[in-house]
Amino acid sequence: MQVLHHPRVAWDMARLIVASVPDDELFDWLGTELGALLGPDHAGSLQDTRQRLQPWARTTPDAAAVEAGRWRVRLEDLLRTRPEIAEPLRSLSVIASGLHRNRIG
Repeated sequence: MQVLHHPRVAWDMARLIVASVPDDELFDWLGTELGALLGPDHAGSLQDTRQRLQPWARTTPDAAAVEAGRWRVRLEDLLRTRPEIAEPLRSLSVIASGLHRNRIG
């Protein structure tokens, strides 16, 4: 049995969420998958992230880092109360990361 480092799982997914914002198709797919895994409240939070990071939004250079930090904390808190989602979240992160690499590369 593999032992997962929950803070790493949360950080990897948080960075991926932020990285996927410019790609409508990937972001929408990831939002659907995360909504199914985490619930509709988190899907709504994804849309808030997208609004804050859209090119037309007045963002600071550190806006992406701030958003990733918000998601890291949110996901770490969630993993404390629902540790059973660690593996599905990690798996989703691996799949989405591969999709992201293929789309930008």
